[in-house]
Amino acid sequence: MWKYRIVRKAWNRRGLIAFIFCFLGTLSLVTFAAEPFLENSQKGEFEVVEGKEGAPMIKIPAGEFKMGDNKGPRNERPEHMVWVDTYFIDQYEITMERYQKFLDETNHDFPPLWDDGAAFDEAADRPAVGMAWGSAKAYCEWVGKRLPTEAEWEKAARGTDGRRYPWGHMQPFVDIARYNLGTTGWVGYAITLAPVTSGVTGMSIRHGLKEGTKSPYGLYHMAGNASEWVVDWYDRNYYEKSPKRNPQGPGTGEKKIYRGGSWEDPPKRLRVTTRASAEPNFPVDANDLTIGFRCAMEAKS
Repeated sequence: MWKYRIVRKAWNRRGLIAFIFCFLGTLSLVTFAAEPFLENSQKGEFEVVEGKEGAPMIKIPAGEFKMGDNKGPRNERPEHMVWVDTYFIDQYEITMERYQKFLDETNHDFPPLWDDGAAFDEAADRPAVGMAWGSAKAYCEWVGKRLPTEAEWEKAARGTDGRRYPWGHMQPFVDIARYNLGTTGWVGYAITLAPVTSGVTGMSIRHGLKEGTKSPYGLYHMAGNASEWVVDWYDRNYYEKSPKRNPQGPGTGEKKIYRGGSWEDPPKRLRVTTRASAEPNFPVDANDLTIGFRCAMEAKS
């Protein structure tokens, strides 16, 4: 009996040591396997300028990138290489405070359910949502800019390494994206929407996403929070005939494209290649509060 206890005790020690080494080894394997998916592979600083209204804009250098996804829905196929000339694009979604100034100074129609009190108070730094496509276009022109093309938006969100989300291939989680709240998730601007500068602390750091919610070029919330209008008309089969340089979308159409997914959407709609469309006046007609925008600008020589 005594011998049995000694042997069992010795085995327990050896078993515990073996378990610890196996556990540490497993952690190493998990870390090693995760690194390629977590690293923000396009490092470096990019030129930042201020727009007329003071919003920071990031310079996206000219060059090719892979657009579309052969594994996605039909309207995302085929994958194709696109060259986009140098341009600037807003680092953040247009905030309620900035949009309120536009409304006040131009007497433009308010979006449905707009809260002008919150726009200068607790929700000033939340993305403006609920405007028609024409209103988003009018704002950009008011500040001397324009809406980005679909290709410009995707390059700014995706970079040149073919990633699935702005931060890499890893599925989204709550610290880096505001999403998946469903159709009943609206509580109010300040609660449902995240500040446009958020998403670079907390779990995003602990999981190795040192750039958090940011895209390879340093843009925030290109996935989740608010979907974003772009300038293009929608054509389901456009990628089959899209030009290789600076595509502008079809000349005419019935629906406009919006990108990036919103606070309401599931993870699959946050992919950088997801194409969504709506009639230009849809947010106003449907009292929809999921679509916002950011502006772009030509690069001066």
